[in-house]
Amino acid sequence: MRKYLEAGKIVNTHGIKGEVKIQPWADSADFLKSFRYLYIDEKPYKLLSGRVHNGFFIAQLEGVSDVNAAMALKNRIIHIDRAEAKIPNGSFFLQDIIGADVVDENGNKIGKLTDILQMPASNVYVVTGEREILIPAVPQFIIKTDVAAGVVTVRLIEGM
Repeated sequence: MRKYLEAGKIVNTHGIKGEVKIQPWADSADFLKSFRYLYIDEKPYKLLSGRVHNGFFIAQLEGVSDVNAAMALKNRIIHIDRAEAKIPNGSFFLQDIIGADVVDENGNKIGKLTDILQMPASNVYVVTGEREILIPAVPQFIIKTDVAAGVVTVRLIEGM
């Protein structure tokens, strides 16, 4: 497993004091508040302050003290240190199941989970095997996700 996980993207500056506006890639922008450091190109930036505003995470990073310094970070990907992440039992990072084997209820291999599309209603798993299958990531279709074994068990319906 990778030490650093992608957590969002700096989409703009916020104000003139060097704050950056981050589009979070988590269930909630609040998730980013719990980190002491955010990483850009593996360089640590101490999180001096952070707040949620209209679904975005507004962050003041150490060493980024004016709008020009913040603008230089625009469109950069933010990473977090996996060791600092506190997630509930049974939860997992989507990045950890990319590449997992996808099997049906009888254990027959369907393919590999190659991508996850984040759609408004739910995530959709892209499974590549003999053909590409799109499976909504909802309890009706996802029976079990075993991150440690790298296996996702699914229930398919006719037409999938």
